[in-house]
Amino acid sequence: MRLRKDSFETLGGLPISPTPGPSDSIPNHETPGAPPYTRGVHETMYRSRLWTMRQYAGFSTAEETNQRFRTLLNRGQSGLSVAFDLPTQLGMDSDDSLSFGEVGRVGVAIDSIVDMRALFDQIRLDEVSTSMTINSPAIILLALYVAVCEEQGGDSSKIRGTVQNDILKEYIARGTHVFPPEQSMRLITDLIGHCAKHHPDWNTISISGYHIREAGATAVEELAFTLSNAIAYVEAAISTGMDVDEFAPRLSFFFGCHNDFFEEVAKFRAARRLWHRLMTERYQPSNPKSTMLRFHTQTAGVTLTAQQPLNNVARVSYQAMSAVLGGTQSLHTNSYDEAIGLPTDESATIALRTQQILAEETGVADVVDPLAGSYHVEALTDRIEADAYALISEIEDMGGALVALQSGFQQRRIHESAWKQMQDIESSNRHIIGVNHAVMDDEGDIEGQHIDPKIAEMQYIKISELRSGRNDSEVKTALSSISQAASGDDNLFPHILTAVKAQCTVGEIMNAMKDEFGTWMPPSGF
Repeated sequence: MRLRKDSFETLGGLPISPTPGPSDSIPNHETPGAPPYTRGVHETMYRSRLWTMRQYAGFSTAEETNQRFRTLLNRGQSGLSVAFDLPTQLGMDSDDSLSFGEVGRVGVAIDSIVDMRALFDQIRLDEVSTSMTINSPAIILLALYVAVCEEQGGDSSKIRGTVQNDILKEYIARGTHVFPPEQSMRLITDLIGHCAKHHPDWNTISISGYHIREAGATAVEELAFTLSNAIAYVEAAISTGMDVDEFAPRLSFFFGCHNDFFEEVAKFRAARRLWHRLMTERYQPSNPKSTMLRFHTQTAGVTLTAQQPLNNVARVSYQAMSAVLGGTQSLHTNSYDEAIGLPTDESATIALRTQQILAEETGVADVVDPLAGSYHVEALTDRIEADAYALISEIEDMGGALVALQSGFQQRRIHESAWKQMQDIESSNRHIIGVNHAVMDDEGDIEGQHIDPKIAEMQYIKISELRSGRNDSEVKTALSSISQAASGDDNLFPHILTAVKAQCTVGEIMNAMKDEFGTWMPPSGF
């Protein structure tokens, strides 16, 4: 009988057996919640507690984003996730000449403690879990978060959440880096060290494969590059004198979830097993949580199409189910209109409702690791683990993730994978509904979120009022203290916390560090 395709393989290029059987995989008799955690990090998984529904939100001003946060919390969201605008991601103030045209566009503008107060107005920071997608200036944004928590009268030792703080993937795939790699690693280990002592429930880093995958990597490359970066962070923290069990339990991970349903489930299962293997082989930690991979998932933004955008509701639903069947600890579901613009209130609510329907109406949360024992899933789990381990070993032979990225190795691999995917779509070897298959001539228009062009002007006024009303002597002393600490070995976090309380801006603090650290341009990989 004639087949639909000449060959069958996963989205990442792994061959698919037509009728998987016992010969394709090693029987898995592991117990959920026990090492090596292939079947999940908790014995009862979602029977005891559902994943955290953490919708990513941030646009315009802090005040408008606060309204979106409170709306989502009132509608059942169980955690906050903050998107920052591009100037904030790069540690630039809104009135910086290089910020022109980007203020408040792809996230919320945070210039100082004034904005942070407004962002979390009427939201108790020692009672809510918050994820902040910020990297180069992560240590500053966490200091602002701590400062606002204390202003609210809260106990900052009880704050819960995650700061992304993953700079290596910025050099590899995303680009919002500022400082050279070694100095960036210093900021990360300073944050890890401070939180271990003062904010024990805070996840100090979210090691991200999501952006690596969005840039074009395969599932195997996403997993290998992410865990390779994680090893680099562990090594850096240990080099400061910390014991692995002091910080490893608070490491968290962040993966994308794409359209190949079974490949994604297998990727998540392989990730847990491989991280346990790497940590156990290399560091022999005493605390089991040091080898336990906990992760957040976001459905794949790169798979959303501007053509026939309502089809994205189906894409997101399948991706979300794949993440849940793979055992995620928290989940963001993209809104159907994100290929057009920032999500509207309506589309963000539909995205949240997608998770709630999945949790309450489908029954998938009632079974622990329901796909365990599937010949196909078990075989893919084994294959992804083996291939990712081989790629990690290749990176280690080069000297590790930091050395490899400085030569452009990871960047080059991602470029090659992205190019292959583009060729497959343009040749129609891979069908994308509404793009190169099932195309419609007449499609209705859908408007994305409207961003007020006056946001930048509003931020300029805020900064001007801040600078005219603060104590200039305190500001100067605080910034000088940061520069001195940057030139030495002091942990920078306490100095930065003092500075944000003195109303120094994000850009001023970054510039104080730039004076000592400099900046860096990575190789393209070609």
